[in-house]
Amino acid sequence: MTVAGLALDPSNRSPIVLLRDPSGHRQVPIWINHDQAHNIISGLKQTQGNRPLTHDLMVSLLNAGNLLLERVIIHEIAGNTFQAVLKLRLKTSPDRMKGKGSHAPFEIEARSSDAIALAVRTKCSIWMLEKVVAEASIPVDEEADEEDQDEFRRFLDDVSPSDLIRHLKENNQVNEKPFEENDSEPNRHS
Repeated sequence: MTVAGLALDPSNRSPIVLLRDPSGHRQVPIWINHDQAHNIISGLKQTQGNRPLTHDLMVSLLNAGNLLLERVIIHEIAGNTFQAVLKLRLKTSPDRMKGKGSHAPFEIEARSSDAIALAVRTKCSIWMLEKVVAEASIPVDEEADEEDQDEFRRFLDDVSPSDLIRHLKENNQVNEKPFEENDSEPNRHS
């Protein structure tokens, strides 16, 4: 599953995170609160404030504990609440890489919104059991998606590179120092 985006429920203005299945034909809406939406958006945009948000702290603790978040699994719906687990493993040390054994994965229960917020920060995969997708998914409006893609293509045809860079800078979406080395090792395992 991938985070397709966030939306607002028009009836009550509650945020919804939309997870899209790999085929692109189904989405699962998960209603969350505004704080949870903020945490997911911050992870998607990779923004950092003066002080780390809770999920940034969790990622720091995972790294300090030498833990790897392998995947997030949303495994059931209890009542109207999505249940998730974090599948973790102790990172392999150089000694263990020489064939001296490996660490067994283990799972920790989590709210689905917390699991998603961690997944977008660590770039781990988000899995959802088929029974959950079948129960909670809605079909994706392919015609609307195609119209959006066509509109975006027209926008790209009409915009100059300098206009695009100016727009991205105005919205703080440009990394001014893209080649600076990051102190933390990125987690690209999925």
